[in-house]
Amino acid sequence: MATSTAKKSAAKRDRPEFHCAECGWTTVKWVGRCGECQQWGTVVEKNAVAEPRTVAVAPTARPAVPIDSVEVAAAAATPTGVSEFDRVLGGGLVPGAVVLVAGEPGIGKSTLLLDVAGQTARGGKRVLYVTAEESAAQVRLRAERIGTLHPLLMLAAETDLGTILGHIEQVLPDLLIVDSVQTVASVAVEGLAGGVTQVREVTSSIIAAAKSRDLPVLLVGHVTKDGNVAGPRTLEHLVDVVCQFEGDRHTQLRLVRAAKNRYGATDEVGCFELTETGIHSLVDPSRMFISRVGNEVPGTCITVTLEGRRPLTTEIQALSMPTAGTHARRTTSGTDSSRLAMNLAVLDRHLLRGSVGGQDVYVSTVGGARASEPATDIAICLAVVSSVRNEPVQRGLVAFGEVGLSGDLRPVVGMPRRLAEAARLGFTHAVVPVGAGGGALGAQNGTIEIIEVNNVAEAVAVAIPPTASS
Repeated sequence: MATSTAKKSAAKRDRPEFHCAECGWTTVKWVGRCGECQQWGTVVEKNAVAEPRTVAVAPTARPAVPIDSVEVAAAAATPTGVSEFDRVLGGGLVPGAVVLVAGEPGIGKSTLLLDVAGQTARGGKRVLYVTAEESAAQVRLRAERIGTLHPLLMLAAETDLGTILGHIEQVLPDLLIVDSVQTVASVAVEGLAGGVTQVREVTSSIIAAAKSRDLPVLLVGHVTKDGNVAGPRTLEHLVDVVCQFEGDRHTQLRLVRAAKNRYGATDEVGCFELTETGIHSLVDPSRMFISRVGNEVPGTCITVTLEGRRPLTTEIQALSMPTAGTHARRTTSGTDSSRLAMNLAVLDRHLLRGSVGGQDVYVSTVGGARASEPATDIAICLAVVSSVRNEPVQRGLVAFGEVGLSGDLRPVVGMPRRLAEAARLGFTHAVVPVGAGGGALGAQNGTIEIIEVNNVAEAVAVAIPPTASS
């Protein structure tokens, strides 16, 4: 009896066990999908034999030093030559920093990084550009088209991690660009390129090479249909900076945001214009989002949105017309449809007295801008009223403020930056909520008149006076 029990215990110990490499969930048999985190391909066999514990290394090569004696010059950022990219990074690339640039296919990631590589090479530094998705000839043609050909820009078309590390040893670059991390694989690790194990191994090896050589690295990352970075979540934890590349295929505007930045702020936004000749920094992007400085057409109103800490002047356009069906349509482009529905309900209840109920209302922005923050509520209301009455908003007027369900106007954040941007572009009047600090802000922005209002009715009376139609 004792022998049988011992055999069962030995068989239980020898039975293979599997665990999820992402969350640690365990199971007695292999499955393709983790039962806890629902990730595919993360369940691997767990070795039943306990591994030896890591022991201390003595003596240490780099002993601990007082924190006030650490040199900070080695962590100084070096500009890349692309001003808007440097803005997002916090001034430039830090030696040894690993930056992940993620975005949808065809959005312009490779073009941006090739431009960064060209600018860095023109500054006298050696750049190694590793393309794992395209051939060397394709990258060369793109570089010729956008004008980034330079003898210090070295190009390698490789998908093997070991070969890429060999190129780093041979070239000794000052900047490494890998396009992309999901298409590189290591022969020392099982699995296909882009899998959880492969992405973790490739990223860890490149990061180790970057830290040991103080080599800044730019990695291109794919995204899923939900907009998240493809691969294991540890990829975003391993790198120092995660940049999201955004844009609409139908417009030339591209935005770069920092979702994570160990060397700077995460509320900066870089604006670019993607053309046939390459990608160009937009130092003054506000002029792309307005069709005219003076509001002379009914159904338009100018507002100032904040992308991170950056103010962008945006034109809101509205069109209302009698509905041809049984239900009125509400169509938006660049604005939040739920906020439009709320603003129309406020106007119908407190100002227009039911005249919008039988109207189809279309609201859009100019130039592909996004105006989804609550500060654009009053501009949407003014544009709709202007279209319904067929009377233009006052020339040179901007408006920003959140509209409550009772029709009152509420202050929004970033008032000084919004007013300064409006004054810089030549606007003369600004409709703002009461309590937004109009007196102090007016002193700082002497070229623009601050008009404080309590509710939507007062804003309409100021922006669209009754004498405008006479």
